[in-house]
Amino acid sequence: MPSRVPALTPSPRSLFLVRHAIAAEPGEDWPNDAERPLTRKGIARMQDVARGLGALGVEIQVVLTSPLLRARQTAELLAAELTPGPAVVVVSALEPGVAPTKVVDALGAHATATGIALVGHEPGLGELAAWLVGARAPFPLKKGGVCRIDLAGVPPANPGQLIWLATPRMLRGLAT
Repeated sequence: MPSRVPALTPSPRSLFLVRHAIAAEPGEDWPNDAERPLTRKGIARMQDVARGLGALGVEIQVVLTSPLLRARQTAELLAAELTPGPAVVVVSALEPGVAPTKVVDALGAHATATGIALVGHEPGLGELAAWLVGARAPFPLKKGGVCRIDLAGVPPANPGQLIWLATPRMLRGLAT
């Protein structure tokens, strides 16, 4: 009698799409958009958002971030509040204007992680979220907002499933 091999079912991967926190306005003080930092208010609110994610029991093994300063700062704040603290990796595919397929390519290096945060910018993150679940319209993400999408694997063979889309206010409310 031949031995029976169990079917290999891919375990779900949770992606947490995080829009960067409130940053300084572009202008004379920040002529280089890539170097705009978070404001004090943005830092304080993002710390509370990250605590709210912790209160939800969110587990993230790696945080992939856009190289722009405001996104890197957001990623560091997120990683600092989560236990255990995930690694933070700068990924050029999360820069503004990059196609969703390039972001998915970047996920390949982290295919074994079950929780991955992607920190970036609008409208790119909203477009990525829609692309991942097969929606026609981008998802709106406020500054500091987070969207969870579960995938069967990385790279995704099928559309992902939207689990939740949370405003920063909702997440900050969980932090208290």
